[in-house]
Amino acid sequence: MSIDAPAWTLPDAYTACRAFTKQRATNFYYAFASLPRDKRNAIYAAYAFAGTVDDAVDDAVDNAVDSAIDEARARELHLQRLAEARAVLDRAYGDATGTAPPDSQGWLAVALSDAVTRFAIPKAYFLNLIAGMEQDLDQRRYATYDDLLDYCYKAASVIGLICVEIFGYDPARAALAHEAAIDMGRALQLTNILRDIQEDAARDRIYLAQEDLRAHAYSDADVLANRYSPEFRALMADYTARALALYDSGLRLIPLLNGPRSRACCNGLQGIYRSLLSEIIKRDYDVYSGRVSPSKPGRLLLLFRLWISGATPRWSLR
Repeated sequence: MSIDAPAWTLPDAYTACRAFTKQRATNFYYAFASLPRDKRNAIYAAYAFAGTVDDAVDDAVDNAVDSAIDEARARELHLQRLAEARAVLDRAYGDATGTAPPDSQGWLAVALSDAVTRFAIPKAYFLNLIAGMEQDLDQRRYATYDDLLDYCYKAASVIGLICVEIFGYDPARAALAHEAAIDMGRALQLTNILRDIQEDAARDRIYLAQEDLRAHAYSDADVLANRYSPEFRALMADYTARALALYDSGLRLIPLLNGPRSRACCNGLQGIYRSLLSEIIKRDYDVYSGRVSPSKPGRLLLLFRLWISGATPRWSLR
């Protein structure tokens, strides 16, 4: 496949990205639906790339855990998928010397090529994302909270940095914009981790730092057994407070973004995820008894309110 003469037209490629995002991440899809078309298309293309990389890891891990495929074979499949992702990335950035991406990824290469060119998105952000997914396959425990934050940077903050380039921001405050985007990404990823503790434990993955488990007298065995206890509630309260502090830091990004729709969309996404923390707190941190997820009508109403508040000129730098 060649980007110069793609099998996919650019409009069709972006349509495929939108469909992928809507099917896989409803919160993300609706949070950015009101952006101008060029920004919206680029956001969905970036998300589609991130999603295909994430799926490569999840598929490999699920195969290793849930089928007769042994771990070595699962890793081989994973590395093959990541090689395909790198081929898409290389082609999107104009490197035609490497391996061509598979035909099944043609839509993604075409859309991503246009997005990264149009918005001058650094390739390093996508490479860090791939590195995070590689780490996620091999590393099932994190010794320290700093180790966990480093993983959160690769898994989510780089997506925030990509979004910032698409939104546009005050170049005089670039360092602050990047710092705030990194913290917001970490907040979103910590929220996912807290929501998905039970699901991850079923796959022998514990993201909460080992040092924090010890500090709260809560063990790996407790996580794997889904043991709801006073120690677990204290641990969850600790992590919830850290996530909320990161959200507050991330809010500094909003007034730096170009245009009310960019600010509104950013506020909408962080607000939707922050509401998951509120639901976790309301349940007294019991994430073992069922998945935390607001109803679709409630989510859309909240998103509308957040969009309105984010679009108004009330934001100021703090």
